[in-house]
Amino acid sequence: MFPAVDVLTPRSLEEALRLKAEHPEALPLQGGTDVLVGLNFDRLRPEWILNLNEVDELRGWARDNGTLRLGSGLTYMEALEGSLAEVLPALAEASRTVGSPQIRNRGTIGGNLGTASPAGDALPPLLVEEAEVELQSVRGARRLPVSDFLVGPKRNALEPDELITAVLVRPSGATQTFMKVGPRNAMVIAVCSLALAIDQERGEIRAAFGSAGPVPGLVRVPLGEAESLPERVAQAASPIDDVRGSATYRRHALRVLAVRALERCLAA
Repeated sequence: MFPAVDVLTPRSLEEALRLKAEHPEALPLQGGTDVLVGLNFDRLRPEWILNLNEVDELRGWARDNGTLRLGSGLTYMEALEGSLAEVLPALAEASRTVGSPQIRNRGTIGGNLGTASPAGDALPPLLVEEAEVELQSVRGARRLPVSDFLVGPKRNALEPDELITAVLVRPSGATQTFMKVGPRNAMVIAVCSLALAIDQERGEIRAAFGSAGPVPGLVRVPLGEAESLPERVAQAASPIDDVRGSATYRRHALRVLAVRALERCLAA
């Protein structure tokens, strides 16, 4: 018999933060696409679950003086739609490769950040757009760049009483794309992935890779040195050998992805 798990279901962000302060060990759940797998395979056995599905403040997205505020409960399907996909196309492309339609309807951006898997598909697109993570607790709010928030494999900078409430992005307007390597295009964990943005205004190319190091990495290259990008990405990565691919293969695949992403963005 598994021990019982108590579920806390706040109806507002204020209540959610209070409950998280009272039960810092409580495991947040929104889409549940990672949490339920952990529960089903007995990898997770929390005493408390903090169910955030009834907290309206965490849903959807909004514009505020040129900044996009993506609620932590924003789903992959929502990231694929309309005007949001137009300004964050790499995030939309990444979202399209996540799981099945059922997973895309449930899985959330906040969950991808909270899980902090090196293979998280939403993370490279957020890195190339220099997004920030908004964290809140009863003590107040703070922001961290995504690159600082991700501190190790499945480890992040959340304090025990904090929740991820939003992702803040100021769209660069850069031409961008996302690609990943796997046995198929979706419903698969990436062997490696790459988001790329060509930022003409700032005169640089930003490339972020996933599933090729303990955390997703970001590489910046001046526009005039575009030809060096594939090798710089490969050298910045620190992949491992595992059941999905060897380190050597991952470095090679990143070079190929970087070439293809450059070609796609330069032709746009």
